[in-house]
Amino acid sequence: MLHQLSPISRLKGKDYPIINTLSDKVRVYSTKVNATLLNRTHLMSETESNGYSIQEIQSGNQSEFAKLIDAHSNQIYRLALKMLNNPQDAEDVLQNTFLKALQNINKFEGRSRISTWLYRIATNEALMIIRKQRPEVNLNEVEDDDNYSVNPPIQLIDWCCLPENELLSSESKLELENAIQNLSETLRIVFILRDIEGLSIQETSQILNLTETAVKTRLLRARLNLREHLSAFYGDRLLARSKE
Repeated sequence: MLHQLSPISRLKGKDYPIINTLSDKVRVYSTKVNATLLNRTHLMSETESNGYSIQEIQSGNQSEFAKLIDAHSNQIYRLALKMLNNPQDAEDVLQNTFLKALQNINKFEGRSRISTWLYRIATNEALMIIRKQRPEVNLNEVEDDDNYSVNPPIQLIDWCCLPENELLSSESKLELENAIQNLSETLRIVFILRDIEGLSIQETSQILNLTETAVKTRLLRARLNLREHLSAFYGDRLLARSKE
């Protein structure tokens, strides 16, 4: 169930009639995405040929805005759920993202893809929730990302000998999800945008307002942390197999 006093609900009326259907869409998308989330590890960037016209949306064509919602709700909800690990918070981010997109669509100048613009809004909404719920969390890296030297993990297990069905098991996928959630917020969001959502380094840097070098550094650190985490997991499995 959505919050009764959500921003979308408060804006129902003649000024925002297209918003009246958004809460129902949120329920549909959250149900679909929750059912398939662990099976999705990569999403190619969409081509922007989604059957809607930005010019028409900026002219006030609400049916075109509805098409934009349909085209991007799945990705936005999944991004928020990965960042926050909470379906209700992800629904709030989804609602607020499209509400702000509707309110600010005339400010979109086409310098980036519309999906990148929406990702930026959604990311900021999710980070606001993180700051509110966990004010002790530092969302700014202490290290200088442009000059940071990454030390490789001490022990990395080669799990190439494990059978494919074991690598793709539900337990392995859950372990990967846990490893992603254990990353710091600053590393996790870069990993999600680049390696899960399939955005480019340039797009990720635009969304997070970071240099491309900083994005590459954080991405490398995230990958190394995940590999180290999974090395311990698969190392135990290899040890168990050797005793069989």
